[in-house]
Amino acid sequence: MGTPEFAVPILQALLNYPGIEVVGVVTQPDRPVGRKRLLTPTPVKAEALRQGIPALQPERLRRLDSVEELRLLQPDLIVTAAYGQILPKSVLELPRLGCINIHASLLPKYRGGAPIHHAVMNGDAVTGVTIMYMAEGLDTGDMISRVELAIEDIDTTGSLFDKLSAAGAQLLLDTLPDLLAGRSEAEEQDNEAAVYSPNVSREQELIDWSKPALSIWNQVRGLNPRPGAYTIWDGEVLKVWSCAKPDKDEQVNDIPGTVVAANEEGIQVATGSGLLTIKELQPAGKKTMQAAQLVHGGRLSVGTVLG
Repeated sequence: MGTPEFAVPILQALLNYPGIEVVGVVTQPDRPVGRKRLLTPTPVKAEALRQGIPALQPERLRRLDSVEELRLLQPDLIVTAAYGQILPKSVLELPRLGCINIHASLLPKYRGGAPIHHAVMNGDAVTGVTIMYMAEGLDTGDMISRVELAIEDIDTTGSLFDKLSAAGAQLLLDTLPDLLAGRSEAEEQDNEAAVYSPNVSREQELIDWSKPALSIWNQVRGLNPRPGAYTIWDGEVLKVWSCAKPDKDEQVNDIPGTVVAANEEGIQVATGSGLLTIKELQPAGKKTMQAAQLVHGGRLSVGTVLG
């Protein structure tokens, strides 16, 4: 059970595992995508079709007919990875080996739908993948195995998404032998240490220039490649896609959001604590560009106040 690109390497790992038959894939329904709103299959469904595996796409997994479709597949084990729906008790009880989830964080930190975004936005130095048994709560099941991964300065949510997907696939391969043999030992989560990571809200996308430069830098890379951090310039949305990491906490006397320098290096903006250099941005209705391009066009100059 999975939906986005994150789950594709995990499906492929199962397909290549000796002695395992993938009897079916469960993924979200096709959704309209792009300006033309073309009905598009999920990445997991596309991979299932390439591999000749039946793909179920229930709008609501809790419906009796959806549960019955799963029951007919007679699964021994259900593996989920970023599926997008909570499994009801009727599904959790179907497979004799249980249901396991490959979650892109070091539980109990970052339960919920956007663990990678929050890890980067919060400036964490380390993240990872946890494989756990699924329970009726949100990411509350007992933990079976985990692997840690450093978050580097060059990482964005996009790059970390790919790294954690690959790490999750490998962790699954490492975990399956003991799991299938009944030798797995699960560890209960510390619920008091739980941290939740709900899907990113529109409010979290807006840059508050009164915050420290380092905090805004983390916000920008945590929202890249989607949904993107933004500020307001000349009454319109200006997406900010990448910035240089602030190297020191400088005293700034300008109003937060003020452009204090604009040159080949980028656009330097005053924040609540320090200066932040924007490297890539995207004006409304335009493609992503180097910040210097906007400067050369004479459209943005020193003294402009963003936000």
